[in-house]
Amino acid sequence: MSRMNVGPVRAFNMMREILGGFEEVGATREDFKNYRKKHNSSIGEYDAQMAVDHLMRKKEYMPNFSCEYITDDQNCLRGLFWADELGKKNYHIFGDVMSFDATYRSNKYSMVFVPFTGIDNHCSNVTFGAALLGSETTESYVWLLKCFLKAFIKQPQVVVTDQDPAMTKAIELVFKESRHRFCMWHIMNKLSIKVGVRLCNCTDFKKDICNIVWTDAISPEEFDARWKEIIVVHKLEDNNWLHDIFGKRESWIPAYYKDELLSGLMRTTSRSESENHFFGQLCNPRSTLVEFLSHYETAMESQRHTHRKNDHDTRFTNPELKSLWWLEAEAAKIFTRTTFLDIQQEMDMMRKLMCQTYYPVEDDFMKYHIKDWTQMTSKPFEVMFRQSDMTIYCECRRFESFGLFCRHIFYVLRQMDIREFPKKYVLRRWRRDVVPNSSNRNDDTIYVQALDDGGRVLMRDIMYANEYILNKLSGNMAELSLYKEHVQSYMQKADNVDFVPPPPAKRDRFGELTGTSQNDRLPIRVPLGYKTKGSGSHKRIKSKQEEAIIKAGRKQKQCQNCLEFGHYSTTCPEPPQRNKGVETANEASVLSKTKKGKGAEAHPQSNTGGSSTRVLRSRVNKQ
Repeated sequence: MSRMNVGPVRAFNMMREILGGFEEVGATREDFKNYRKKHNSSIGEYDAQMAVDHLMRKKEYMPNFSCEYITDDQNCLRGLFWADELGKKNYHIFGDVMSFDATYRSNKYSMVFVPFTGIDNHCSNVTFGAALLGSETTESYVWLLKCFLKAFIKQPQVVVTDQDPAMTKAIELVFKESRHRFCMWHIMNKLSIKVGVRLCNCTDFKKDICNIVWTDAISPEEFDARWKEIIVVHKLEDNNWLHDIFGKRESWIPAYYKDELLSGLMRTTSRSESENHFFGQLCNPRSTLVEFLSHYETAMESQRHTHRKNDHDTRFTNPELKSLWWLEAEAAKIFTRTTFLDIQQEMDMMRKLMCQTYYPVEDDFMKYHIKDWTQMTSKPFEVMFRQSDMTIYCECRRFESFGLFCRHIFYVLRQMDIREFPKKYVLRRWRRDVVPNSSNRNDDTIYVQALDDGGRVLMRDIMYANEYILNKLSGNMAELSLYKEHVQSYMQKADNVDFVPPPPAKRDRFGELTGTSQNDRLPIRVPLGYKTKGSGSHKRIKSKQEEAIIKAGRKQKQCQNCLEFGHYSTTCPEPPQRNKGVETANEASVLSKTKKGKGAEAHPQSNTGGSSTRVLRSRVNKQ
């Protein structure tokens, strides 16, 4: 239950309900709490060392597992990167577009968690690798990306991040062949703060900007012209932020990269944000590094189980067809279920299209002008088609952006009575058979057994030999039956073996739970003194917009000197102003008191009247 981020009290209550009562648990709630405390105390100062040893042991016994770490001058952990074999397999299939973002409060040392995220053939998130960083400097990200490149060999085609300057500089230095793009959502979320809430809410400025930013149906020249027109209409020529993001428009505006392959697959870091939320459900800011790695492995098991479930649903269930068209039935056999539903939707939208003209052009092409009533533009889309080699492309460039045909291409294919899906336009990343059945199987079960190094190696060889035989004999039922009888005979022998291992020591039991162990050498120290953007207070960081809203609803303090709001008279920048009415009234009251009674000069006390008047007058002047 600790691997699922369940605390000791909740774990006790769950065990009580599962087993049927308090007396069936075999321990009290305090025993659960004490066991958790003993478990954490057994880790102690060996936390960083045990986490590193756990990953390095995987690197030694698991094929194609990568792990790198770096320490500072005081032997404190500064960075830790790891990636397993399944992540590398998925990267070589789905690593054309990748996103990574930093998430905070995942462990008690405020180390930044950085997962590398892509999109699989079911349009779901897939994690290639992950890292923990002690700081968010350019040097840290350069080290991280070099470790990533060493493990995965090739660079991604597109990398999507936010506008973090350290990330941007590191990508320029390491990923020189990749196209770096900024997250559109992060930029547009700052719009009302940078230009003013009143301008965005009370005018058409935000609507006009979104119409040209979130679409790829316009050309770069048209975008530039309409952007400048909007700036002039709303009198924002002097806004430096708008001028700055317009200068970087090639890194975040879809109109500038719509010609690149799979450029529209990921435009924001929402994939990384959802991935951070996914891991955040199994992590907490009080976790040790050993616990964090345990939570991470649990999250990866859940993610890969979801992928296997999607594969199973695609292979063993049939979708509902909406037409009798040949290509729809063939697409259901080629693509995954999620991808097919997207294609089916595009096919269904063909009924809202109309072919205005078509005529032959050079190189045996036919040019079609397709009117799309669902688009805002009045200009028809041009589709070029050559039947001899099944070459086709559309002006909307949906295939170049997402790797899937658009409704305009399907309209032309149906008009030409094409009954076979063009093979060269079926991308490997969207096929249902791109990932074998056994590729997303978890191989960490070996570490729950109390085996020595030789036993781990032997078990690993047996597991891989068994998987190799099953893959080779998958089409031969006779040989599979013989192999099954052979394995079952050994299962009977294993049942007859009576082996009772000695009870492990307490330290060994804790090591069995965490998959780690202590040693007597100088350990790697836990990171101390690092400060990241998301560390510090446990309170949520409020944006400037939210602070302004809270401040607007709060009663403002008023200065009694200048009668302005926002400060007091003691901190007023204006010089103090004398209130003549008050001064005259005070002086008149003092003078009236001093003139009471006759012969005031004859008494000694009469001399105090003038002095008291002067003192009071000086006090009034000071006020």
